[in-house]
Amino acid sequence: MIKLVIIAFILLLMLILVYAVLPTVLIRIGNLGISKRTRTEAIAITFDDGPNPEYTPQLLDLLKKHDVKASFFVVGAKVKKYPEIIKRMNEEGHTIGIHHYQHISSWILSPYQLKKQLQMTELAIMECTNEKVMFYRPPWGHFNLVSLLLSKRYKIVLWSHIFGDWKEAKGKHGLTEQLRLATEPGSILLLHDCGETLGADKSAPGYMLKSLEIYLQENRGTKFITLKDR
Repeated sequence: MIKLVIIAFILLLMLILVYAVLPTVLIRIGNLGISKRTRTEAIAITFDDGPNPEYTPQLLDLLKKHDVKASFFVVGAKVKKYPEIIKRMNEEGHTIGIHHYQHISSWILSPYQLKKQLQMTELAIMECTNEKVMFYRPPWGHFNLVSLLLSKRYKIVLWSHIFGDWKEAKGKHGLTEQLRLATEPGSILLLHDCGETLGADKSAPGYMLKSLEIYLQENRGTKFITLKDR
């Protein structure tokens, strides 16, 4: 019996490795079918995990104040809950992409479940914008064995800079300094406008907004683009 349990455990680990971990490593290290930088001299600022009814409108106000267009990878269930925020994003010229219907890792999704996550999120976005959805970023940057096949109709965009801004401590100490270093042409910056996902701090986006305002003020001459212009 113990041997059977050990064998089953080893087989499970092998399955996880082959289906989830190995594809993620190969795709990200080999840049297989993904983008981590823009093809221009401009910087793309992107946001994950929203929309959030408290922080996303504040973020949109800030971007409008500085005349900056950004890209948002949204959670489909939140799109259904806050459609007016998505409509505002679209009306103000921001790009909207898929970040799954629930904030769930591709590592634990079957091919059927992953396909549904993509389809449901795309439909939710299109109901708000009446526009084709072009971009996809999987939560945590996790892929599985069929991710590239099932998402081939989208452009998969990861990031060149990630800051850990989903944690309040990073927002209080270090985020502003890290952003100040993220000025290289072609960079894709990843920030978060919602702190309700697993491992995040609910109040973290408030600190992100403060750091982002400083960054935008200090880089007024920098060209910022959405992913549609990359």
